[in-house]
Amino acid sequence: MVSKISFETLDLMDALDLAILIEKEAEERYREFAKMVGSQTDGDAGHFFELMAGNEAKHGADLCARRKQLFGAKPMRVTARQIEDVEAPEYDKPRAFMSVRHALEVALASEVKAQKFFENALKHITDKEVSAVFLELRDEEIDHQRLVKNQMEKTDPSLEPVRKKGEIDEPPGL
Repeated sequence: MVSKISFETLDLMDALDLAILIEKEAEERYREFAKMVGSQTDGDAGHFFELMAGNEAKHGADLCARRKQLFGAKPMRVTARQIEDVEAPEYDKPRAFMSVRHALEVALASEVKAQKFFENALKHITDKEVSAVFLELRDEEIDHQRLVKNQMEKTDPSLEPVRKKGEIDEPPGL
């Protein structure tokens, strides 16, 4: 959710800054999830969340490079306080021993949420350069959805938590 952003008056620099902050928030959230869920092997839910964090970081870095090329070292006017959960997955989504399929569903929901954000923002944007950037970002979210769905097709459809023999969700007595 974005607060205190006037899409009608957004200029290109602010649009790029907003996109950078959205990517950073998603990256940080995926890293938190990876830490919460943990990772035992390549390809488990924790590992997948680390991969997603890396993808968000790369996209953010690409946007930063583009911003620097266009606007140099001008300070940001958009702040992290003006965005909340645009692309970042919801905090209540991870759980101990979650399946890879569950992690993919969390990522897919986040990509859909980001696409809807950009689509809704486009209804209010009047600047052609900003519209072009937001269309590009919306299309990237659609592409990310396709990639996640392709991965889902290759993944066990079970949402059952992954456990090692003898592991439980909570210690006895809690």
